Amino acid sequence: MATHLTVGIKAPSFKGKDQNGKPVSLADYKNKKLLLFFYPEDDTPTCTIEACNLSDNYALLKKNGFEVVGISPDDEISHKKFETKFNLPFTLIADPAHKIINQYGVWGPKQLYGRKYDGLHRTSFLIDEQGTIRHIFLKPRNKEHAGEIIKKWNEINK
Repeated sequence: MATHLTVGIKAPSFKGKDQNGKPVSLADYKNKKLLLFFYPEDDTPTCTIEACNLSDNYALLKKNGFEVVGISPDDEISHKKFETKFNLPFTLIADPAHKIINQYGVWGPKQLYGRKYDGLHRTSFLIDEQGTIRHIFLKPRNKEHAGEIIKKWNEINK
Protein backbone atom coordinates (compact mmCIF):
# COMPACT_ATOMS: atom_id res chain seq x y z
CA MET A 1 0.00 0.00 0.00
CA ALA A 2 1.20 3.48 -0.79
CA THR A 3 -0.07 6.78 0.52
CA HIS A 4 -2.50 8.76 -1.65
CA LEU A 5 -0.26 11.81 -1.20
CA THR A 6 2.27 12.76 -3.84
CA VAL A 7 5.47 14.75 -4.09
CA GLY A 8 4.86 18.40 -4.93
CA ILE A 9 1.62 18.89 -3.01
CA LYS A 10 1.15 20.73 0.27
CA ALA A 11 1.47 18.46 3.30
CA PRO A 12 -1.90 18.02 5.05
CA SER A 13 -2.25 20.30 8.03
CA PHE A 14 -2.50 18.45 11.34
CA LYS A 15 -2.88 18.99 15.06
CA GLY A 16 -2.06 16.53 17.79
CA LYS A 17 -0.48 16.15 21.22
CA ASP A 18 3.09 15.14 21.89
CA GLN A 19 4.58 12.84 24.52
CA ASN A 20 4.29 15.67 27.08
CA GLY A 21 0.64 16.45 26.32
CA LYS A 22 1.57 19.65 24.50
CA PRO A 23 -0.26 20.61 21.30
CA VAL A 24 1.73 20.24 18.08
CA SER A 25 0.72 21.22 14.57
CA LEU A 26 2.26 21.38 11.11
CA ALA A 27 2.07 25.18 11.41
CA ASP A 28 4.68 24.98 14.21
CA TYR A 29 7.21 23.96 11.53
CA LYS A 30 6.52 26.79 9.08
CA ASN A 31 9.73 27.95 7.41
CA LYS A 32 11.53 24.80 8.58
CA LYS A 33 12.45 21.53 6.88
CA LEU A 34 10.57 18.68 8.49
CA LEU A 35 11.01 14.93 8.55
CA LEU A 36 7.62 13.50 9.48
CA PHE A 37 8.03 9.79 10.15
CA PHE A 38 5.16 7.41 10.78
CA TYR A 39 5.94 4.21 12.63
CA PRO A 40 3.70 1.35 13.84
CA GLU A 41 4.46 1.01 17.55
CA ASP A 42 6.65 2.32 20.37
CA ASP A 43 9.40 0.08 21.75
CA THR A 44 9.13 -2.68 19.14
CA PRO A 45 12.31 -3.93 17.45
CA THR A 46 12.08 -2.28 14.03
CA CYS A 47 10.50 0.95 15.29
CA THR A 48 13.22 1.24 17.93
CA ILE A 49 15.95 0.74 15.30
CA GLU A 50 14.46 3.52 13.18
CA ALA A 51 13.89 5.94 16.09
CA CYS A 52 17.38 5.30 17.50
CA ASN A 53 18.98 5.84 14.08
CA LEU A 54 17.25 9.23 13.88
CA SER A 55 18.22 9.96 17.49
CA ASP A 56 21.87 8.91 17.02
CA ASN A 57 22.07 11.17 13.94
CA TYR A 58 19.90 13.97 15.34
CA ALA A 59 22.78 16.49 15.49
CA LEU A 60 23.55 15.79 11.82
CA LEU A 61 19.88 16.16 10.85
CA LYS A 62 19.66 19.45 12.80
CA LYS A 63 22.93 20.65 11.21
CA ASN A 64 21.24 20.05 7.84
CA GLY A 65 18.25 22.09 9.00
CA PHE A 66 15.76 19.31 9.76
CA GLU A 67 13.17 19.16 12.49
CA VAL A 68 12.08 15.59 13.29
CA VAL A 69 8.59 14.47 14.33
CA GLY A 70 7.41 10.90 14.81
CA ILE A 71 3.77 9.78 14.72
CA SER A 72 2.26 6.46 15.73
CA PRO A 73 -1.10 5.20 16.98
CA ASP A 74 0.31 4.89 20.51
CA ASP A 75 -0.88 7.24 23.25
CA GLU A 76 1.05 9.98 25.07
CA ILE A 77 1.99 7.69 27.98
CA SER A 78 3.50 5.09 25.65
CA HIS A 79 5.37 7.83 23.74
CA LYS A 80 6.75 9.28 26.98
CA LYS A 81 8.07 5.85 28.05
CA PHE A 82 9.61 5.34 24.58
CA GLU A 83 11.23 8.78 24.64
CA THR A 84 12.62 8.24 28.14
CA LYS A 85 13.86 4.68 27.59
CA PHE A 86 15.83 5.60 24.46
CA ASN A 87 16.52 9.29 25.24
CA LEU A 88 14.81 10.41 22.04
CA PRO A 89 15.42 14.13 21.36
CA PHE A 90 12.43 14.76 19.08
CA THR A 91 8.67 15.18 19.24
CA LEU A 92 6.43 12.11 19.16
CA ILE A 93 2.77 12.74 18.35
CA ALA A 94 0.13 10.42 19.75
CA ASP A 95 -2.55 9.50 17.18
CA PRO A 96 -4.65 6.67 18.65
CA ALA A 97 -7.73 7.85 16.70
CA HIS A 98 -5.69 7.68 13.42
CA LYS A 99 -6.69 11.21 12.49
CA ILE A 100 -3.25 12.28 11.18
CA ILE A 101 -2.41 8.73 10.07
CA ASN A 102 -5.49 8.72 7.82
CA GLN A 103 -4.77 12.24 6.51
CA TYR A 104 -1.39 10.97 5.35
CA GLY A 105 -2.80 7.69 4.01
CA VAL A 106 -0.42 5.39 5.88
CA TRP A 107 -2.97 2.97 7.41
CA GLY A 108 -4.13 -0.07 5.48
CA PRO A 109 -3.85 -3.78 4.75
CA LYS A 110 -0.66 -5.53 5.82
CA GLN A 111 0.55 -9.09 5.95
CA LEU A 112 2.97 -10.70 8.40
CA TYR A 113 3.81 -14.40 8.39
CA GLY A 114 0.76 -15.03 6.21
CA ARG A 115 -1.60 -13.21 8.57
CA LYS A 116 -3.53 -10.34 7.00
CA TYR A 117 -4.53 -7.34 9.10
CA ASP A 118 -4.83 -3.55 8.97
CA GLY A 119 -1.93 -1.54 10.33
CA LEU A 120 0.34 1.43 9.92
CA HIS A 121 2.74 1.39 6.98
CA ARG A 122 6.13 2.77 8.01
CA THR A 123 6.46 5.90 5.87
CA SER A 124 8.46 9.12 6.09
CA PHE A 125 7.72 12.47 4.45
CA LEU A 126 10.30 15.17 3.70
CA ILE A 127 8.51 18.50 3.88
CA ASP A 128 10.20 21.74 2.83
CA GLU A 129 10.05 25.20 4.40
CA GLN A 130 6.92 26.08 2.40
CA GLY A 131 5.04 22.97 3.61
CA THR A 132 5.41 21.08 0.32
CA ILE A 133 6.11 17.34 0.28
CA ARG A 134 9.48 16.91 -1.43
CA HIS A 135 9.95 13.16 -1.01
CA ILE A 136 8.11 10.15 0.41
CA PHE A 137 10.02 7.17 1.78
CA LEU A 138 7.58 4.27 1.42
CA LYS A 139 10.09 1.79 2.82
CA PRO A 140 12.61 3.63 4.97
CA ARG A 141 15.92 1.86 5.58
CA ASN A 142 15.57 1.84 9.35
CA LYS A 143 19.24 1.33 10.22
CA GLU A 144 20.32 4.06 7.75
CA HIS A 145 17.29 6.34 7.65
CA ALA A 146 19.07 9.56 8.66
CA GLY A 147 21.71 9.05 5.98
CA GLU A 148 19.17 8.35 3.26
CA ILE A 149 17.20 11.47 4.28
CA ILE A 150 20.20 13.77 3.88
CA LYS A 151 21.29 12.05 0.66
CA LYS A 152 17.80 12.35 -0.87
CA TRP A 153 17.42 15.99 0.23
CA ASN A 154 20.75 16.85 -1.40
CA GLU A 155 19.74 15.01 -4.62
CA ILE A 156 16.41 16.83 -4.96
CA ASN A 157 17.92 20.22 -4.19
CA LYS A 158 20.85 20.21 -6.63
